[in-house]
Amino acid sequence: MKKYENKSNVVGNLLKDYRQKNKLTKNEVCRRLQLHAIYMDATELNRMETGRMIIKDFELIGLCKVLEISYEDLKNSIE
Repeated sequence: MKKYENKSNVVGNLLKDYRQKNKLTKNEVCRRLQLHAIYMDATELNRMETGRMIIKDFELIGLCKVLEISYEDLKNSIE
């Protein structure tokens, strides 16, 4: 079975790791995303973290800013 088979995105684990590393709840991340005009709730974020929801490009950019994820870490998680 392929590594990413049956997943809607490949960065969900990275998002969860950084959220936990920064000691943020899903609700805190969602509130911070609102400052970047990105509106999602904790349920949507959970679905992204578990790979069950597609992440739009503007959402990914916002999440990287809020969670302080570098381009290199993002790229490495995909490779």
